[in-house]
Amino acid sequence: MNINMYVINAVLVLMVIRQIREHPLDLRSLAVPVLAVGCAAVLFLHSVPADGNDIALELACVLAGSVMGAVGGLATRLRLGADGRPLGRAGWLAASMWIGGVGARLAFAVAATYGAGPVIARFSIAHQITGPAAWVAGLVMMALADVLTRLVIIYLRGRRLATGSAATAARIPAGFGA
Repeated sequence: MNINMYVINAVLVLMVIRQIREHPLDLRSLAVPVLAVGCAAVLFLHSVPADGNDIALELACVLAGSVMGAVGGLATRLRLGADGRPLGRAGWLAASMWIGGVGARLAFAVAATYGAGPVIARFSIAHQITGPAAWVAGLVMMALADVLTRLVIIYLRGRRLATGSAATAARIPAGFGA
């Protein structure tokens, strides 16, 4: 573990603050988390091992990330702004999914570096996981799956909210406010 890992994880956790405040669901708000995790992937993901049970580990991590992202996306509050555009605000459940995921990955990295390495190595050997690169790939892909799943769900919900509102407004005759 080096200072870069701590800084990146701190930035990822601090991104929650942006999500807790109500914000428009525009390209920037959707792109920033993807870019942040993408940068982390570029820094840490050097290969995706496919030997032994590496793929099973990586798929399990992707599944866990997708579940966290889905819960976070569904737990994000959405409403239409005055201009008819969707606004989002992460509640406690959505924020805790994000912080919990980042925190768990950081805790694993710290534990692997400062004492749990031999236990993880024995587990890896017993379960035919080829080594640290498989764990790194799984954890990075978990983060990517978390972010992408959450953002796709938020985007689709926001789009449905905006189009549903437009359709309702089109059905209400002029002079009959809703």
